[in-house]
Amino acid sequence: MDRYSQLFETLKQRGEGAFVPFIMLGDPTPDATLAVVRAAVAGGADALELGVPFSDPVADGPTIQASHIRALTNGATVDAAIEQITQIRAEFPELPLGMLIYGNVPFTRGLDRFYTEFKDAGADSILLPDVPVREGAPFVAAAKKADINPIFIAPARATEHTLEGVAASSKGYIYAISRDGVTGTEKESETLGLDEVVANVARFGGAPVLLGFGISTPEHVAAAIKAGAAGAITGSALTKIIEKHLVTIDEEAGTTRVEDLDALAKDVTEFVSAMKAGTR
Repeated sequence: MDRYSQLFETLKQRGEGAFVPFIMLGDPTPDATLAVVRAAVAGGADALELGVPFSDPVADGPTIQASHIRALTNGATVDAAIEQITQIRAEFPELPLGMLIYGNVPFTRGLDRFYTEFKDAGADSILLPDVPVREGAPFVAAAKKADINPIFIAPARATEHTLEGVAASSKGYIYAISRDGVTGTEKESETLGLDEVVANVARFGGAPVLLGFGISTPEHVAAAIKAGAAGAITGSALTKIIEKHLVTIDEEAGTTRVEDLDALAKDVTEFVSAMKAGTR
């Protein structure tokens, strides 16, 4: 069993869902990212979704867009992200690590090299949010060759053909979005109709469904689990906690850092613990 299969089996036996926080690598610095990762795991995160900073994150709302920019402004690169994944994997050998990476990165690096690099670093899955399943065949093939799970997004109002393709091509889990639009807490998860969203995806079989987009409270997590999802993913709400702890280093350059890593870690652990409680 791979890490995702083991996780979902363990949680099923406990009668729990999964809580998966999204964390941008290098936001605002590698040290801050590692502090957030450790704090999230301490708070009970069941897996992590890790972002690689990109200059044009079209699937993300303002909060996550800003995290991309902060990391890039402070010098984040794909190579640095790979190094940090290696570090996180060494520290948490059993934790499922999923990647969220925009499609320009594999195009630039070459598909075989790209998937092999991230697999070797310790990633379990890769989601390319700007690559729809109808264009996913070469990515799926390269992922399979590297023995890494490809993940696709199941839109809230997708056609049967799209959902069938997502279910067939996604391994590890399926990322179902709870509403239309981009990531962010500016528009909260729509609790009405979540059961329909999950059922629409699940009827085609495939991997467990994780719900994302706009999930920012324990009540949202509980609603996702009640609707039949295997778990929930939260990004913007956690990123806003990081924002509260930022100070500017250079106004002109726009560089930032975390003022107090211990205080940030405390807030992250408390937030993740509360969100995880919503899965029980």
